[in-house]
Amino acid sequence: MDKKIENLDEFIKKFDDMKKQDKMDLSSDQDLTIAIMNLVSIEEHFFFTGAKLGKTEYYDMVKDVREMRKELLQKIIKEYEGEVWCISKHLLAASYRLMEVGTKQLGMGKKKEAYDLFDKAYNLYSLFWGLNLKLLNVGDIKKIDDNAINKEDKEKKGFMGKMGELVKKAIDCCIE
Repeated sequence: MDKKIENLDEFIKKFDDMKKQDKMDLSSDQDLTIAIMNLVSIEEHFFFTGAKLGKTEYYDMVKDVREMRKELLQKIIKEYEGEVWCISKHLLAASYRLMEVGTKQLGMGKKKEAYDLFDKAYNLYSLFWGLNLKLLNVGDIKKIDDNAINKEDKEKKGFMGKMGELVKKAIDCCIE
């Protein structure tokens, strides 16, 4: 990213400009990320089932699911540097797992724990989008205060909280 985004209005404008230029359909891409999350989960289930049952044919199915997941992830992550591809996969996988655990906690009547896990899942999901829409310049992320993202940050919601707000605003503006 060439220029650091200073505020939410600038972020929305940049996002709107990208939408017009690239004809982005973020709602379809969101659906695709959920599918990718489920494919990662399927890979895990094939692995654990193969290990628990001692049946290697489950391991063989991991390869096909992994190839499908890689192909679909390439539709969202067209360009990346360094470990961004792998980071992105793990952000989606962790987000999905936290949603799953949160849903289980909710089912057990542990609402506070569930809501905390849901918040964490959404923060990771927001980080995925911030990273892959190139709305972050990771070189500019510096520790200033436990909850501030820069010295001008008055609200001090932290980096993840800020990304969540930005993604919510961007998604509200997306093509349906």
